[in-house]
Amino acid sequence: MHNTVTHMGQLKPGATYIYERVGDTVFRRESGALDREVVGYDARTIDGRPLVDHIQEEKLWGQIRQAARTNPALQDALERAIMIYQLSKTNE
Repeated sequence: MHNTVTHMGQLKPGATYIYERVGDTVFRRESGALDREVVGYDARTIDGRPLVDHIQEEKLWGQIRQAARTNPALQDALERAIMIYQLSKTNE
């Protein structure tokens, strides 16, 4: 499933619209017309993941860091993860 960011703009009452996707861009044109307008695109991060997944992951890590302030076991696990990450960066 694609997470699409859209901007619908003004729609004519009673008009029929055709929506087309070219790559990551979504276009709209009125039925019978040739001109089309961009109404949306697939929002993705630099690694190709949907933007919404990235935002949810960042939110989760924020919640984990917040909870670690009062949870010694969680704080210890975060410190270990940070240490493993730092060690892996020096071995590259």
